[in-house]
Amino acid sequence: MGKISMPVDKLGEAYEKMLSVRKAEEAFERVYMDGKIPGFLHLYLGEEAIASGVCMNLTKNDYVTSTHRGHGHFIAKGSEIKKVAAELMGKETGLCRGKGGSMHMIDVENGLYGSTGIVGGGFPPAAGLGLAAKYRKTGQVSVCFFGDGSVNEGTFHESVNLAAIWSLPVIFVCENNLYAQSAPQEYHQKVKNISKRAEGYGIPGETVDGMDIFQVYEAAKKAVERARKGYGPTLIECRTYLFTGHYVGDARGYRYKDEMEYYKNERDCIKLFKEKVLKEKLMTEEELAEIEKKTEKTVNEAIKFAEESPMPDKSEVLLNVY
Repeated sequence: MGKISMPVDKLGEAYEKMLSVRKAEEAFERVYMDGKIPGFLHLYLGEEAIASGVCMNLTKNDYVTSTHRGHGHFIAKGSEIKKVAAELMGKETGLCRGKGGSMHMIDVENGLYGSTGIVGGGFPPAAGLGLAAKYRKTGQVSVCFFGDGSVNEGTFHESVNLAAIWSLPVIFVCENNLYAQSAPQEYHQKVKNISKRAEGYGIPGETVDGMDIFQVYEAAKKAVERARKGYGPTLIECRTYLFTGHYVGDARGYRYKDEMEYYKNERDCIKLFKEKVLKEKLMTEEELAEIEKKTEKTVNEAIKFAEESPMPDKSEVLLNVY
């Protein structure tokens, strides 16, 4: 793990964000297996350092576009876990009153302009939000989270190119978990480091360890500062690993057992964070335990809130549907 460049007074926030995402996703998986969440569920387990490290550099008014694996982005950006949980369960108290579900949430109040089940679907809105921010001179930035498989989509080229030539305040964050659904990266693209593609658009590109929140935080900090100053977009590739399959229930027959065990046992971002801050004597066991207790309570209360919330009334079936 790299050096700690994050301000000491932000370490607690970093741990709480990662842990909130981790515990929430673990709870969502349990609820899903109990049959309380309809449809498919794509978890973010293992990738918590990316959403947390990036969103720590954003304000509530900055924009984020997400993916089918978006719960982590929403929680890290500031969405209430109880409203995310309620949305997953299709409840009236959810972010979209139960109509978006796992893959199509939105939380405008916190700058989250949608997760999507469309591969590469977040690129154009991210560029558009960046254009709006530049036009209005608000100083806002737009962050687009996406997977390695989506960089082969036309929307990637079109959006990054547009953001580059117009110097839009957009940060493109690739969460490269080494597999596009079940296809290893080397099966669908020749380039190893996706950040190299930035050269084709004349913008900065950087590859960082996505299991190291300090590297992610520092790369995002530079990109956000650059965008706010009007110097345009940056492409950040975070190499990471997904602890679950592509979706809950995926047998993962396309992965190697030793690979899965290595990342989960040796490269867990939360484990690495704890070891680092304790070794450097920047946080105590007691401080970490207090955050763990707090997040556990928040997540438990969120699940209870969602389970006890009502389903939308049948009369609202066409309300807010376009």
